[in-house]
Amino acid sequence: MNQTLASGTVDLAGSWALQDHGGDHACAMAVPGDAISALVTAGLAPEPYFADNEYDLRWIAERDWVMSRNVTLTDTDVELVISGLDCVAEVHWNGQQVLSAANAFRHYRVNLRELAKIGENTVQIYLRSPVARAAEAQARQPFFVPYAAQNCPIPHGNMLRKPACDYGWDWNIALAPIGLYGDIRLEPASRPRVADLRIAQRHDQGQVTLTVSGRVAHARGDHVVVAVCGQEVKGQIADGSFTATIEIENPVLWWPAGQGPQALHDLTITAGGATTTRRIGLRHVELDTSTDAAGSRFAFRINGREVFAKGANWIPADALAGRISRDGVRDLLQSAVDAHMNMIRVWGGGRYEPDWFYDFCDEMGLMVWQDFMFACNLYPSTPEFLAEVEAEVAENVARLAHHPSITLWCGDNELVGALTWFPESRENRDRYLVSYDRLNRCIETALKRVEPDALWWPSSPCPGPLDFGDSWHSDGSGDMHFWSVWHEGRDFDHYRDVSPRFCSEFGFQSYPSMDVIRGFADEKDWNIASPVFESHQKNKGGNARIAETMFRYFRWPERFEDFVWLSQIQQALAIKTAVTHWRSLKPHCMGTLYWQLNDTWPVCSWSSLDHGGGWKMLHYQAQRFFAPLTVVAVPEAESYRLVGVNDGAEPVHLTVTARAVNMANQIRDLGKGTALVGGASETLLTIDRSAVRPDELLTFIWETPEGQRGGDHFAPRPYKAYDLPAPNLQTEVNGNAITLSAENLALFVSLEADQPGRFSTNAFTVFPGYPQTVTFIPRDPTAKVRFTVRDLHTATMASRKDPR
Repeated sequence: MNQTLASGTVDLAGSWALQDHGGDHACAMAVPGDAISALVTAGLAPEPYFADNEYDLRWIAERDWVMSRNVTLTDTDVELVISGLDCVAEVHWNGQQVLSAANAFRHYRVNLRELAKIGENTVQIYLRSPVARAAEAQARQPFFVPYAAQNCPIPHGNMLRKPACDYGWDWNIALAPIGLYGDIRLEPASRPRVADLRIAQRHDQGQVTLTVSGRVAHARGDHVVVAVCGQEVKGQIADGSFTATIEIENPVLWWPAGQGPQALHDLTITAGGATTTRRIGLRHVELDTSTDAAGSRFAFRINGREVFAKGANWIPADALAGRISRDGVRDLLQSAVDAHMNMIRVWGGGRYEPDWFYDFCDEMGLMVWQDFMFACNLYPSTPEFLAEVEAEVAENVARLAHHPSITLWCGDNELVGALTWFPESRENRDRYLVSYDRLNRCIETALKRVEPDALWWPSSPCPGPLDFGDSWHSDGSGDMHFWSVWHEGRDFDHYRDVSPRFCSEFGFQSYPSMDVIRGFADEKDWNIASPVFESHQKNKGGNARIAETMFRYFRWPERFEDFVWLSQIQQALAIKTAVTHWRSLKPHCMGTLYWQLNDTWPVCSWSSLDHGGGWKMLHYQAQRFFAPLTVVAVPEAESYRLVGVNDGAEPVHLTVTARAVNMANQIRDLGKGTALVGGASETLLTIDRSAVRPDELLTFIWETPEGQRGGDHFAPRPYKAYDLPAPNLQTEVNGNAITLSAENLALFVSLEADQPGRFSTNAFTVFPGYPQTVTFIPRDPTAKVRFTVRDLHTATMASRKDPR
């Protein structure tokens, strides 16, 4: 949001002094920023992401610290405005405490009129140890409140209102950072200011009615003017509050990516001498949870049109907030859109993102499933804790609700399941269930008080309101988290054993790309059993599970680089299996959000984007399996079905041609099918299983009358069962265009570059006689780039040698 600021505002961002309580360590600190990054920049701490340095840096969170700076004032009628203060802190102005804070997710406004002075002033922020304060808070509880120790090596993170993953996660470094990540500024205390703004929309047959209400602090005058879409209405301010209604005929609506334009409109409110602007989108969102034969639906409708949600889960862009940049976040979100995603889930163990994050989502057409910040732990329900939660929810809903990208508010991540994870809650379920219900009702009540029309979902996963069923294995209603393939070591085909209505979490791990590995590990540590590499694998048994699965599907690669690459191919196949099958069930299933989009640091994880934004092979595959128009292979007991899927608004005629190809490049026709594909998936062609011989792959191409084309292959057996011939790939490089041709079938042909950038496609098939041209888009257009090529044969069947 954009607040028009008059003169007199003093921005306190910039360089501050940082010192620990004992005076042993002192340095400059950039604000916004975090204390760990400041110490690293000053040379007082090693780079936390390199090798296993993490374990030598946890002392930072175990100490108290103080940030300080001087401020010169010419006016004492000022208010201090702070956001993103992490976490337990006291703010002192000229030696006097003016604020005691304990919530990294809140915003604060403090009047300094009695303490500010003309000339030089001193501001100090005492940052208390989040380790010590969390332990103290646990000790004050009327009964022990369990936390997810398997994820969090630093204990009791559930006691403080800061990102849960700061205490560690099965993909995150555990450093419990502290700092100030948002704004800190002084504003004239008596300046008129619009507050508590709410914008309600009512859509009705070609007309949108906007109702704008709010409050004006220090109002000068008694009228309000609301302007949007070339229209303007006036209203009255009464007792500091106002309401104005404006009707928009034939509105230009906001649509999710792939459904229509992302039309945005500036809504300007001028009231009592204050002016503020919100950029809004005109859209109507519904969640269909109606009952049916299978249970109940979970389908989003935008502007009356059902939209299949395609996307991933979002975690913080970096483990250290001081390292997060707008450009970096924009790049991550743009990568989501470029892979045909239309939704991200802001996961409940991270943070409510800053305003500009949601601005990006508005512009890009990314719907946002917004969790409230509670994840995988149990939480207190004392009056003091709930009061803090109530304020947190109210502030963030008021801040974000006007964004058209905000589609759903969800109470938490996996807290219902967490009731069964701890011996304390299993032995006294009633106590912990009642405690959870108090927290969940507090969140819902605060949300509805601020935004009565908001879509609310109590928890994820969840079969429905007040239903505490098993949404990890039951697939008939609500949203599902399906983790049996990864955590239980099941085959990829197990994804086809469930038919979720909406799967909001599922995933499979891979290793980060080699350029990322080179950044945290010396070559001597390029072994998944080395202490350095194990320190970058936070999921217990994760390395063994990757390796065991690889034995199941592939012949073993000899070179470490090929092993890393093949882990990404394996990950892509896992998620492709899930997504293509569940898309084939449309409209029974209406959403798939895989875990996870991004990484917080260089780590072995479930992400499709490396730390730093590079595309893993999964993301290139997502660009294909999330395509708005596609054909997918569905294996069944006696047949293979080729199913057309169309996410567009209009039905499309699809024709598919199927062939079998063996390792000697012999091709046989298997049939052709055509169907009109609209909002529901349609079977185009059914092929008997016996029609595909043991040494053959099923291949297919599809096309529309307008000339749109695509294709894929399906392997009936594990790839290790096929005696792949040497493809004898040939490459021709012309600038940043690479043309590849093959004498024999080449599977999962992948390009790597020694410079940051992105390929137009990757992990593709090259058939003999059908060259493929790929374009590389470097981040630095002037960079000279060298390319490496990998494919399944050279990675797993050729003798030890460097790839071409």
